[in-house]
Amino acid sequence: MLSDDQIKSLELHANNIRESIIEMLMEAGSGHTAGPLGMADVFTALYFHSLKHDPHNPFWEDRDRFVLSNGHICPVLYATMAHRGYFPVHELLTLRKFGSHLQGHPHREWFPALETSSGPLGSGLSQALGMALADKIDKGESWERFIYCSLGDGELDEGQNWEAIMLAGKEKVGNLIAIVDRNNIQIDGFTEDVMPLEPLNKKWESFNWHVQEIDGHNFEEIIGAIDRAKAVQNQPSVIIARTIPGKGVPMFERKPEWHGKPPSKEEGEKALEILRTLGGRIKGE
Repeated sequence: MLSDDQIKSLELHANNIRESIIEMLMEAGSGHTAGPLGMADVFTALYFHSLKHDPHNPFWEDRDRFVLSNGHICPVLYATMAHRGYFPVHELLTLRKFGSHLQGHPHREWFPALETSSGPLGSGLSQALGMALADKIDKGESWERFIYCSLGDGELDEGQNWEAIMLAGKEKVGNLIAIVDRNNIQIDGFTEDVMPLEPLNKKWESFNWHVQEIDGHNFEEIIGAIDRAKAVQNQPSVIIARTIPGKGVPMFERKPEWHGKPPSKEEGEKALEILRTLGGRIKGE
């Protein structure tokens, strides 16, 4: 169980990250809004609580590895890493600018602290599975770190995911934890209109995965699910995180049109006003 102070701290970090996402997108004039805002709580739980990592030594050999397969939501990854101390927060305003290490999709050659480059949907789970299998080959059952992979729900339309899901279940890769952003939207509309995914949990279970479904905005549920996934030794785990796209800014929430566009200056300023007011409430001001 998390203490009230721990939850409050995580909520403040997540709100600060959401503010940074809006500021980045406003400055860049392009990028994705809904997914990054929706996944801010999950990324906060990972980088401020659950991941084994060191911002001051990003190449630490024994670190957990985090693969962002749904690379278009990279503003939330960049903002989380900056607030966690990987690089100065003010550098977030270079998003998508020429020569920036914060490209519109993650580019490992320009930002080596990333585990992979990503953008083409459907490939990240295969990459994460390769890392997990390599650790099992190198260390047998004495592996000591976990490989995490973030996936979008619309991304599951890509067939390569299901090849990786099938192989991971067959190999019983217990050091692999997938997290699906189940926000029910993709660039063409609602997922269940474009390509229905339900019953999503049963599909993963049929490939021998340990499956959990959680509220992706509840820190106790997020961290509890991660802890339970770590305890499963003979199956890969998937956490289906039900999230609200655009979370924190009511005018963006649950609207597919915000999947792939940034706020205007006016919209962004209004969003920041809402988030700053929320931050004050969390602090008790």
